[in-house]
Amino acid sequence: MDNDIGLWAIPIAILGGAIRVSTPFLFVSLGEVLTERSGRINLGLEGTLVFGAMSGYAVACLTGSAWAGVAVAALAGAVFGLVHGLICSLPKVNDIAIGIAMMLLGMGLAFYFGKPFIQPVAPDLPSIPFGGWSGLPQLEAALNVNVLFLIGAALSVFFWWMLRSTRIGLILRVVGDSTDAARAMGLRPAIIRTLATGAGGAMAGVGGAYLSLYYPGSWNEGISSGQGLMAVALVIFARWNPIACFFAALLFGGAGALGPALQSVGVSSGYYLFYAAPYVLTLGVMIAISSPSRAMTGAPGELSLTK
Repeated sequence: MDNDIGLWAIPIAILGGAIRVSTPFLFVSLGEVLTERSGRINLGLEGTLVFGAMSGYAVACLTGSAWAGVAVAALAGAVFGLVHGLICSLPKVNDIAIGIAMMLLGMGLAFYFGKPFIQPVAPDLPSIPFGGWSGLPQLEAALNVNVLFLIGAALSVFFWWMLRSTRIGLILRVVGDSTDAARAMGLRPAIIRTLATGAGGAMAGVGGAYLSLYYPGSWNEGISSGQGLMAVALVIFARWNPIACFFAALLFGGAGALGPALQSVGVSSGYYLFYAAPYVLTLGVMIAISSPSRAMTGAPGELSLTK
């Protein structure tokens, strides 16, 4: 079979890149949906993502098991989230300031403890070859899908169902919409928000493990490139809907894959500009949703950037 697919190489490369690049966005955004649905915003997810990448890679190096690395990254992310939630439960504490402090803490700890693991090689997470039928190397590579992406896709559907149809989802929505109503129902909003923040941190930790254990598949201090912060914008763009987060993550992933896709077909003039596409998209999204009439449409009632 002729393997020269011409200009079709660009959309195929973007498809494969979108699947690979979107996975950290997906996990971080799903975690942030849980957190924000409870009425709290967590801007510290960038630090959690980076620390999850480092801890997952370190454990995978030491144990020889990539899944052990994912488990430890989730645990580390949960600890960061719980600490964030406990601090924010104190009186007169600003969520935004604590989030920035936790981001800096996570990145600083990751850089400090991760220095011995920059050179060692850790085992990769497994992937499933969905493109073996095609006979085209480009399509086979694009459809070589990591297991975590499939888990993230399933979780987006599960979280959507959970928020709509379960008692846990109802509790999260009530706490996120009205603290007074939650207390009137006998709920304890501070504890629920802390647990939701911990769950969101665990998801971000898994996203970090994906970065270091699959794509790009190594540990270094610049591994995140701001994906944790961009995921917060993605959640607002998706209107706090887990399924919409899945498609928005693919959109952001496709933007991130644009530069490599063009380079793969020989477009080298100014291709560095295309590497800025995710940041341009984030800026465009924030501008598009920043009007007073749309900015917080669908947002939980207790969620406020001024709290």
